[in-house]
Amino acid sequence: MHPETHLALHRARAAELRAEAETHRLAAEARRRQDLRTRLGWTLVEVGLRLALPLKPTMAGLRDIP
Repeated sequence: MHPETHLALHRARAAELRAEAETHRLAAEARRRQDLRTRLGWTLVEVGLRLALPLKPTMAGLRDIP
């Protein structure tokens, strides 16, 4: 194979690999943002449920009742 042909193929493959790596990096970054949104959303749901449920009397609170 002629050296210039080999070099052209190498450059084309390198460009493909760089594009693939960039695509993977962007997808991973978007996934991290989505994971954070999901965790934050479920935390807000949990806090909302705790605020909506009536308080349960604690053992310490029962001792204070005459």
